[in-house]
Amino acid sequence: MKFGSMSRVGKKPIEIPKDVTLETKDNEVLVKGKKGELKKKIPPEIKIEIKENKVFLSPKIKIKKVMALWGLTRSLIFNLIRGVNEGFEKKLEIEGIGYRGELKGSNLVLYVGFSKPIEVEAPGGIKFSIEKNLITVSGPDKELVGQTAAKIRKIKEPDAYKGKGIRYLGEKIKLKPGKKVAATAKQ
Repeated sequence: MKFGSMSRVGKKPIEIPKDVTLETKDNEVLVKGKKGELKKKIPPEIKIEIKENKVFLSPKIKIKKVMALWGLTRSLIFNLIRGVNEGFEKKLEIEGIGYRGELKGSNLVLYVGFSKPIEVEAPGGIKFSIEKNLITVSGPDKELVGQTAAKIRKIKEPDAYKGKGIRYLGEKIKLKPGKKVAATAKQ
């Protein structure tokens, strides 16, 4: 890549859906939609223009650091718009005999083999739902949904030998073989 080349991600315009409003003020983007409102600080080196229900981003100065931030900023704004319009969700599954979870108000209570149940408080804008052994973490902020799901998984990561614990839906756990009993004993 040559120095100062165009960002393929950054130069794509972002379509603003009809029920979403976007405002920019002092290097901050405020997006409102049916799922809530989000705001994000953006680098001052990136210029934002809104024309005909589309957001266009461009770098103010063409140096390597700013060119790297250009595509990142576009992705962050795209995720804000998608989050307030559709929302994001991560699914986790609880694996193990006696392992379960339940809702207590808006908080999540996990029974995963410890002496006491573990209560996970729902951060602002995040909702938990449980169906059998499946936990769904949903909300408008993609970053917060991912962080919350990772925090829940870290409470009881899948065991390397039996696979018991909390894992992302569809995550494959490579199990280690257990100790092998000697087939022929000395007599």
